[in-house]
Amino acid sequence: MTDTKWDAAVIDSGSIYWKRNLVISLLGSFTTIVAMTLLLPFLPLYVEELGVSDRAAIVQWSGIAYGATFLAAAFVAPLWGRLGDIYGRKLMLVRASAGMTVAISLMGMAENVWQLVALRLFVGLAGGYSSGSMVLVATQTPKDRSAWALGVLASGIMAGNLVGPLIGGALPPLIGIRGTFLAAAGTIFLAFLATTFLIKEEKSSARKQAAKASGGWASIPDKAPVVAMLATGLLLMLANMSIEPIITVYVAQIMEDQSRVTMIAGIVMSAAALGSILSASRLGKLADRVGHWPVVAGALAVAGLLLIPQAFVTSSWQLIILRFLMGIALGGLLPCISAVIRHSVPDSAAGSILGLSVSSQYVGQVAGPVLGGFIGGHIGMRAVFLGTCVLLIGGAAYSWVARPRDATAPGHK
Repeated sequence: MTDTKWDAAVIDSGSIYWKRNLVISLLGSFTTIVAMTLLLPFLPLYVEELGVSDRAAIVQWSGIAYGATFLAAAFVAPLWGRLGDIYGRKLMLVRASAGMTVAISLMGMAENVWQLVALRLFVGLAGGYSSGSMVLVATQTPKDRSAWALGVLASGIMAGNLVGPLIGGALPPLIGIRGTFLAAAGTIFLAFLATTFLIKEEKSSARKQAAKASGGWASIPDKAPVVAMLATGLLLMLANMSIEPIITVYVAQIMEDQSRVTMIAGIVMSAAALGSILSASRLGKLADRVGHWPVVAGALAVAGLLLIPQAFVTSSWQLIILRFLMGIALGGLLPCISAVIRHSVPDSAAGSILGLSVSSQYVGQVAGPVLGGFIGGHIGMRAVFLGTCVLLIGGAAYSWVARPRDATAPGHK
C-alpha cells in the first residue's frame, strides 16, 4: 500500500484499537501532567530546602526550575514528532513515560538547586507524553471522530493541570516533599507499563520510508491552514497566560476583604480551566459535525469578546463567571487545532507538524505571562484584557480568511 493510500485508509477508518489507545493515552496524559504540575505549591519550599536562603533568590530559582521544563520541551517537540513518524508513535510514549519516571524519581533525591534545574530540563527533553498522545490519537482515530477524541484527550490534559497543584498541596504534609516526587514517579511508571503492554499501533513501512524522505514541512501540499493553526495555538496559550500574572493584583483592586484575595484569585485562575475541561469534548464533537474552521473562528471571536467585560468588572463573582465562560469558548481549540493539522498533512509528516504545534503553544505559554506582566505594570490592568481581546479577534479573522475554500476536500472540513 502506498503512503498516500495508507494515509487515506487511516484517516477514514482509523485503527481498530483506537478506543483502547484513547483510554490509555487519556490516563497516561493525565498522570504525567499531574506529576509535572504537582510541584507548583511546594517548589519554593523545596528550593529553600536545597540550600537557597535569600527570599529573592528562592523566587528566582523557583521560576527558573519551573520554566526549564517548558523551554526544553519547546525545542525538542518537533524532533520527537519526526522520530515518531519514522519509528512509531507508541515508541515515543514509552520513551517519554520511562524518561519522566527516572527524572522525577531523581528530583526527590536532588542535593542542590542546580541538580533540580538540570532534572527539570531533562523532564522537558525526555518527556512529551501528552503531546505524543495527541499525535497517536490524531493518527489512529477515524476522521469523523477525531475532533471528539482529541477533545476527550484535551479534557484529560487540562484536568491534570487543575488536579496536579491540588495534590501537590495535599501530599507533602503527609509523606514529605521527597516522598511526593517518588509517589509521582511511581504513578508515571504505571502509565509506562500500561503504554507498553496495552497500546496497539498499526504501522506502515510505506509511511516510515515516506517520513524519512519527506523532511516534514516540504511534504505539506497546502501550508496556509497549518500556519493558521500554529498561530491559533500560540494565541490560545497567550490568551490563557497573559492574564495570570495580574489576576491576584486585579482581584485585590475589586475586593474589599483583602484577606480573601489569594483564595478568590485561585478560583478565578481555575474557572477558565474548568470551563475548558467541560467543553473540550463537546466542542470537538460539534466540530466533527459542522466543521473545524467555524468552531476555531467562533471560539476565538467569543473568547475575545468576553475579555472586554473582564476589563470593567466591579466584583470578583463577575470575573469568575466571565473566566469560566471564556474557558468554555477556548476549550474547543486544542482538539480542532490538532484535527485540522492532522487532516492537512500527510501521515508521514503528522508527528513533525503536530510537534511544531506543541512548540508554538509553549511559545505562547512563555510569552503570555511576560507580555501580560509588562503591559499590566506599565500601561494598566485593563490594557492586558483589551490587548488580548484585539489579538484573539484578529486571530479569528485570520483563521477564517486562511480556511480552505473547498470545504468538502479531505482535511478541509
